[in-house]
Amino acid sequence: MVDFSGHLSPCTVTAEQRGTEAMTREADVRQALETVSHIYGFHGFLVMVVPAKTCSSLSDTVVMTNWPKDFLINYDAANMMAGSPVIARLRKSTIPFTYDTTLDSPRRSDGRGSEVLSLFERVNLRRGVYIPVHDVHGTCGAIAFGGNRELVNSAELKELTYKAAHLFGRLSEIKAIRAPMPAVLSRREVECLHWAAEGKTTTEMAKILDLSEYTVNHYLSRATRKLDSVNRVQTVAKAIRAGLIN
Repeated sequence: MVDFSGHLSPCTVTAEQRGTEAMTREADVRQALETVSHIYGFHGFLVMVVPAKTCSSLSDTVVMTNWPKDFLINYDAANMMAGSPVIARLRKSTIPFTYDTTLDSPRRSDGRGSEVLSLFERVNLRRGVYIPVHDVHGTCGAIAFGGNRELVNSAELKELTYKAAHLFGRLSEIKAIRAPMPAVLSRREVECLHWAAEGKTTTEMAKILDLSEYTVNHYLSRATRKLDSVNRVQTVAKAIRAGLIN
């Protein structure tokens, strides 16, 4: 995540920290997000965890929002997440970015740009910003602000990024934010990950578990796919954070 705190005065940083520390309920964070939305001319906000590639429902990723419920229902009913360039970008980047459905919809991989544009226009969420965030547990999320105002400028984006980071962190302290696991691991997959976490090689794991090296690699590959990871190290890290292995 980009740290913009260096662009803010010490007084502003201190005041921001004091403000978030005073929040003790989810309702406090919600009110703060609604206030930020109003100040910057947006119609609403959405807090989400970044969905795995196996996730097809936007509603399942939402932690908190004041966007219309009908919007989420219609979005998921039409399976619009699959071709979303915004979701694809969130999975790859930690850099805040603006969105404009008029410009972004034609870039959808499923060719359903006109449907998406119509849906966003009906709820007055045509333009806005997505800010990738994360908490101390390593949970990757994003806070979106949407409306019909002109796209934010660079100064506004820096301010919103700083505010979003503090608010997501505070919300995570109040409410345990965890990305849903895409699948349940088998006993053998958990055993292999346990020994991988202990630093054992494939050969050593095969001897410990009385399996062939091919079978061990098969279980580890399946666990990697289930946890939407790119390598063994990331798979072990995700399994530990999710409490699947100690």
